[in-house]
Amino acid sequence: QVQLVESGGGLVQAGGSLSLSCAASGSIFGISAMGWYRQAPGKQRELVAAITSGGVTNYADSVKGRFTISRDGAKNTVYLQMNSLKPEDTAVYYCNIKGALRNYWGQGTQVTVSS
Repeated sequence: QVQLVESGGGLVQAGGSLSLSCAASGSIFGISAMGWYRQAPGKQRELVAAITSGGVTNYADSVKGRFTISRDGAKNTVYLQMNSLKPEDTAVYYCNIKGALRNYWGQGTQVTVSS
C-alpha cells in the first residue's frame, strides 16, 4: 500500500517561510498531477497549488507570487515553498498525487502563522 509522507510544517511568524515536502513510499502508476491542498478550521479543503506531469503549474489566487510548487518525478516527491506567509495561511496542508488508478492523500501537516 503506497503512502504519502509529508514533512516540513510548523510554526512561523508572519512574513516568514516554510518548505513542505511529500514523498510516496512506493511507485505510483500513471501520475498525471501532484498538488497541495489546505483546510483551515471551519472551512472546506481548497487547492493551494498543483503541477502536472508536464510541469504546468496552477496556484490559488491567494498564494500566487508567494508559494512555489515543484516536483521530482523520479522520486515521486512534490514540494511547496511558502514565502511571505500570512496568518490566513494557517491550515492543515495535504499533499495529493493523482495516479491512473486512484488518488493518494498525505496525512496532513499543520502550518501555523502567527501575527
